Amino acid sequence: MKETIFIVEESLDGLHEARALETSIFTEADTLQELKKSIKDAARYHFDEYNAPRIMRLHFIKDGVILDWNSHVI
Repeated sequence: MKETIFIVEESLDGLHEARALETSIFTEADTLQELKKSIKDAARYHFDEYNAPRIMRLHFIKDGVILDWNSHVI
């Protein structure tokens, strides 16, 4: 695997959470620096050395808004 993408969001209690899109990796931490370390540790645990991603890309989600079919904010 060449790359794994993580979605990063801040939880309601202020923690930073990361979840991988194509694998079952989820982790959280108090700070972004701790989260990056936690992501690396979780990936090392999840993959063997031959299948580990070379790049772990973080996509940050901030205050997303979803509109319903009638264009009203939910």
